[in-house]
Amino acid sequence: MASSTFWLTAVLAVSTVSTTASPLLSTKAATGALDINLDLQGVNPAVKPLFLPGSPNSAATTNTTSRCKVYPEDSAWPSDEAWAQLNELTEGRVITAPTPLAAVCYPGKDYDAAQCAKYTIAAWQKSYIHMIDPIEMMSPVAQGLTCSPPTLYDSHGCTRGGFPMYVVNATEPKHVQLAVNFARNTGVRLVVKNTGHDFLGKSGGKDALSIWTHWMKDIEYIEEYVDEKLGYRGPAFKSGVGVQAFEIYKAAHEKGRVVVGGEGETVGVMGGYIQGGGHSPLTGLYGTGADSVLAFEVVTADGEFVVANSTSHTDLFWALRGGGGSTFGVATSVTVKAHPDLEVTASRFSFSSAQTGNETFWAAIRSYVDSWIANADAGTYTYWTLVPTNGTFAFGFSPFFAPGKSVEEATALLQPWFNRLNDLGVKFDPNITHFDNYYDAWRSSFPLEAVQKPNVATASRLFPRANFETAEKRQELYEHIRSSSEKNRVQVHFNMQAKDPANNDNAVNSHWRPLVSFSMQSVRWPINSTAVEILKIRKDFQDIDMQSWRDISPGAGGYLAEADRLEPDFGNAFWGDKYPKLLELKKKLDPQDLFFAATGVGSERWRVESVDGLPNENGKLCRV
Repeated sequence: MASSTFWLTAVLAVSTVSTTASPLLSTKAATGALDINLDLQGVNPAVKPLFLPGSPNSAATTNTTSRCKVYPEDSAWPSDEAWAQLNELTEGRVITAPTPLAAVCYPGKDYDAAQCAKYTIAAWQKSYIHMIDPIEMMSPVAQGLTCSPPTLYDSHGCTRGGFPMYVVNATEPKHVQLAVNFARNTGVRLVVKNTGHDFLGKSGGKDALSIWTHWMKDIEYIEEYVDEKLGYRGPAFKSGVGVQAFEIYKAAHEKGRVVVGGEGETVGVMGGYIQGGGHSPLTGLYGTGADSVLAFEVVTADGEFVVANSTSHTDLFWALRGGGGSTFGVATSVTVKAHPDLEVTASRFSFSSAQTGNETFWAAIRSYVDSWIANADAGTYTYWTLVPTNGTFAFGFSPFFAPGKSVEEATALLQPWFNRLNDLGVKFDPNITHFDNYYDAWRSSFPLEAVQKPNVATASRLFPRANFETAEKRQELYEHIRSSSEKNRVQVHFNMQAKDPANNDNAVNSHWRPLVSFSMQSVRWPINSTAVEILKIRKDFQDIDMQSWRDISPGAGGYLAEADRLEPDFGNAFWGDKYPKLLELKKKLDPQDLFFAATGVGSERWRVESVDGLPNENGKLCRV
């Protein structure tokens, strides 16, 4: 992370940390919510109904009962005057047809050879330039690959594809309310974007209106937050939904605290991450990100700005904690528990079959599987990888991360496997390092998350304890891991448990709770494959590779934020026994399906009719 220190310092300057020990703000005047009588005063009566909350007007009713959302070629598409009024009401925050970053690489008014030359593969796949862009998605496959740098994928031109047509750069609740009302009352598609991190492309949509929440960056520290119903009395942070991991971790560190957030430094942890559950290096101690939520401030589908917590809008509060982003409302702030800072011991190392020989390498991997239950039960978090390259295989601890553990305690957990590696003759340097605080350990340990490659699809499985309780089951899982590697599937695994905190009832996937390994594998296709070839490869990947993982873990599921849009029975996979209740709440809280996200709750009622037939955002959103 040393190379990104200057960048992070610069971006952190946009955040503010208050030390005021105050309760969660709830008054509309204090939080910048829409005042109909004041904010809509003087608006042209012809377009004023488009910005009103509540039930849609008669014109909108016609639009929302049509088969598809409203698009520019439709007669119901809002007039230029309507869009101009939205811009005026949001204080000039509407961005019209934002230019894709890679447009500089193709002939036209945006062509800039010098700028295009900067988009090397290494530069493009870092998340820094994408996270501050109003439309860029870090999943080019889901975008539709219509405007990529030729160094990455020659799209033979630059078209908008799955990018939105209009963006509201929202910095306060009323901006969100106006966009929500406008989308509901016109029938245009609505999407929500923070940083653009999502394997499934949920932050984009062809010709949509996008609410961009990235610059909601305020952070407030609350010394004592009391919620008797949740049984919590202690410190908390109230953060805008644009706050990213590196920002909230630094703010917490300065107060001698930690919060539950992701391992990826640029992920917007207060947005889709926390609403989708969110695993963390602290999950073994405190549960998922959603388990730490105390309250949301949120704009609902009818355009109201509300506080959802244990006593107010409780159904919404339950659903937002794990039910998925862009589904039940648009959060503007989240209040989360803060925990005492703690020591951390980490280990990073790697070895490969090129060094050890093939069978020794796989014997080492097999012996590692035996330690997973003990490591999970100890509250540790291991991010490890298996990468096949031209017939060889590489293993990486990236890292083994033990919060609350001394060097002696962490070493004791690792030593049985280290002994086996030594017996096998595997050469490795465990690089065991102790940190006296979480922030320094996190900064030093985890890799920067990369923008998805243009020829990759990834799927996941939450392997429960049942897959590890006997030698026979561990052997079975190992054989499937090896088989996937031998089929050239890159794998990423997280060995951990998802602690279920006391007095905790929310929408987090029930499949997280018996977890021992959150495991992912990826399939690749030749870069110039046709749509027909890509779809066959992706379907075979689900029907064969992922089905083999499902077959050995009956009743388990996957993680909705790191998954494949082709995941079968996604409702059960991503929410388990919570899905029936979530479907009922979706009908109650968003009866018109204003909010849609690929594989989100209720999304089975809709389909993106992409222009190439692939699972991406390059097409109209229509009812099934």
